[in-house]
Amino acid sequence: MAAVQNVGIVGAGAAGLTAAILLADAGIHVEVLEKADAPQTLGSGITLQGNALRVLRQLGVWEQIEAKGYAFSTLGLRAPDPAGTVIAVLDDMRTGGDDLPATLGMYRPDLTAILRDRAEQAGARISYGKTLTGITDDGGSVTVSTADGNTARYDLLIGADGLHSAVRKAIGIDTEPKSTGMGIWRAFVERPADVVRTDLTYGGPCFIAGYCPTGPDTIYAYLVERAQERRHEDGPRIMSELAAAYGGPWNEIRSNLDHSARINYTWFTTHLVDGPWNRGRTVIIGDAAHSCPPTVAQGAAMALEDAAVLAELLIKADEVTETVWKEFTDRRLDRAKAVVNASVQLGQWMLDGVRDADVPGLVHSVSVMVKEPA
Repeated sequence: MAAVQNVGIVGAGAAGLTAAILLADAGIHVEVLEKADAPQTLGSGITLQGNALRVLRQLGVWEQIEAKGYAFSTLGLRAPDPAGTVIAVLDDMRTGGDDLPATLGMYRPDLTAILRDRAEQAGARISYGKTLTGITDDGGSVTVSTADGNTARYDLLIGADGLHSAVRKAIGIDTEPKSTGMGIWRAFVERPADVVRTDLTYGGPCFIAGYCPTGPDTIYAYLVERAQERRHEDGPRIMSELAAAYGGPWNEIRSNLDHSARINYTWFTTHLVDGPWNRGRTVIIGDAAHSCPPTVAQGAAMALEDAAVLAELLIKADEVTETVWKEFTDRRLDRAKAVVNASVQLGQWMLDGVRDADVPGLVHSVSVMVKEPA
């Protein structure tokens, strides 16, 4: 029998829903507590590398993901010139195995919807409008209080509630995300016909100009600059001005950067809870435990892996012991730390203007590391 029979999960994002699917498939009662009043339908694109796709296949949703997204296995590098000159097209490492593409881009709400439907089919219950206000651990169970005045009791609680995790704060972990010094504009727009993979341009008015196809007709395009105060409503103008230095597909992308485009601006942040991610019978995973700039596109993959490893350990264990938590830490902490450090280092090199940085070597070393299952 599994170590737990009744699990609460805070957060209905990719990490929380992945854990919910795997635990519910094993016959464990799962309730997902989501603070939003209803399923979220807005968002931008997401880049999923092979090791993330490997977990999605484990969940039994790969065919749906493949149908909704845009898969590719090469990476383009372009010059920051008016022609958008292609410098190189590289074979990307298939970190999920040779039978999966190296990368897939898709619309983030589509990913969440697929996982949400799968979780409900598995028997997990998703409760909306549940804002966590308190956690009480009596050693054998965890009681959760929510802002609507209700309480619920679980054998174990998983905090998968993102960067500004209420669970992390409630269990006394004071680690918080910090700005890395970079900011990113993202736009979700129509796909130019010649965008068939991610192309990256380093240099020009931005540190990085890039895009990722997310479906037959859509992409998300992004421009990375030094972090500063920006207003979302200025996005079309600012992105258009910055993108003017880049040619190739950016000419068409730029023409679509109007107020009908979904544009947002955020700062890159990073944090890592360096030590056990649990306190008693409450554990944090995904962005609640670690975050990194998207410079090596591994944030979502690390969150999915966290959920898969945790579920595996809980299902195979007879009881929740320190041995379970030690194995979880041993399998996840160093891997997540390596990704966080590499992501931050790559950005720091750009901020410092280091021109001889071994960017390919750093990215390759991360790819080699994540190719093996967690």
